[in-house]
Order: sequence, then C-alpha cells, then structure tokens
Amino acid sequence: MNKKIIMLGTAVIALSGFFLLSEKALAYRGDPTVQGPNYSEERHDAMTQAFENNDYNAWKELMQGKGRVTQVINEQNFARFAEAHKLALEGKVEEAQTIREELGLGLQNGSGQGTGRGYGRNMNR
Repeated sequence: MNKKIIMLGTAVIALSGFFLLSEKALAYRGDPTVQGPNYSEERHDAMTQAFENNDYNAWKELMQGKGRVTQVINEQNFARFAEAHKLALEGKVEEAQTIREELGLGLQNGSGQGTGRGYGRNMNR
C-alpha cells in the first residue's frame, strides 16, 4: 500500500513539474504582451527597431536561428510578419493571428507546417 502511495505521489509531482515548465516554455505564441525566455530590455528595443524598420537581417541576427519562426519567416515574407506584430501591439489580435496562420505560424489545430513537431522532437531537423 505504501509503495502505491509513494509511486502515485511521485507521478503527480513529476506531471505537475512537466506542466509548469512547459507552460513557461510555450508562453509566447504571438502575443507581444508576453515576455519570452530571451527577453531583455536591450533585445526588446532592438527587436522593435527591426520590426519598425522592416529589417529582416537585424531580426534574423537577434533570433539566432532559435524557434520554428526562423524556419518559416524569410526575407520575402518578413514585411507581412512585421505587419502581424504591429497589429498585435495595436490590440488587433485576430487580424494578427490571421496573418500568422497565413504565414504558417500559430496553427494550434495541427493543420500547418508544424505538424508532428510536438514535445520531445528535435526542432532543427
């Protein structure tokens, strides 16, 4: 009986930790009000300038190849991505999400380019 209680308690703690950590890791999904894990005031200012100036190369350098967004956004579609960012900042979240989906980002229903890249998968394939 004690073994079952200990095993159950351990499983609950492990699952709780998993969900708490995954929530932080997945916090930023196109919402500019959520600070991502790489946030700093300096980086934020540089990123804002990159969006305002439509400067793909500055954005790319700041992103350092991290995240799926760097696999989807390129020089040709960056202006559209910057537009989505601007709309989100203005509170026009639905319009911004429409653009993100158009670009292949933020598709939560598994119907986009990100299908099959869930937990535990290597994103740099």
